[in-house]
Amino acid sequence: MTRLSSAFLTRPIAHRGYHNKAEGVVENSPSAFAAAIAAGYPIELDLQLSRDGVAMVFHDDALDRLTNESGPVRSRDAYVLEAIELKGSSDRIPTLSYVLEVVGGQVPLLIELKDQHGQMGKTDGVLERAALAVLDDYSGAFALMSFNPHMVAQVAEIAPDVPRGLISSAWRKIDEAHVPVDRRAELAAIPDFERIGADFLSHDHTNLDSPRVEQLKARGVPILCWTIRTAQQEHVARKVADNITFEGYAA
Repeated sequence: MTRLSSAFLTRPIAHRGYHNKAEGVVENSPSAFAAAIAAGYPIELDLQLSRDGVAMVFHDDALDRLTNESGPVRSRDAYVLEAIELKGSSDRIPTLSYVLEVVGGQVPLLIELKDQHGQMGKTDGVLERAALAVLDDYSGAFALMSFNPHMVAQVAEIAPDVPRGLISSAWRKIDEAHVPVDRRAELAAIPDFERIGADFLSHDHTNLDSPRVEQLKARGVPILCWTIRTAQQEHVARKVADNITFEGYAA
């Protein structure tokens, strides 16, 4: 039986919040999360770790694309990161703790733990523990997920009752060139799903016809997908997926 709340299967999930860069509402920002709440969309967000071990809401492992700073997120303490403005916005990089205060259980949170070591290998568990410590007394609906099955296994070990999922894809070189080819070949087969006790799969929408996805769906596993950017893509994806993660339009 899945631990995943049915709330994750009823309304489309806003990828990194309901962002619109042209309007100064950028990804993984408090403004994007407020916009998702106003529209009634669940929120997908990403976590990186600060130097002093705080779970920060930020997608990239480096600051360069999204801010006017440069270098790894992990090279800065949380209080420094919190003062950094996001490009094209008046928002700053938030902590997970701050986002939980803003959301306050109004919509479900689908939280991605970003791989901390670059090659989808074994993890030290620091980000997993930091996130779960903050979430320990949060009463709203949430679930954790990662591309790295070792991180999902850590969540299962630390907090076995927390809903957890695996993110997957075809693991093509063009998408994940930094991951060794042998590791990509392993991950493409989604071999760890049962071992780590995952509750759901979040799969690349361009690869939903994978036999492994079909197999898991036939077993009753909830299938989410990413990242849908048009109504047509949504129409096609929903033939397989139970729900979508979207951006760039009103799903």
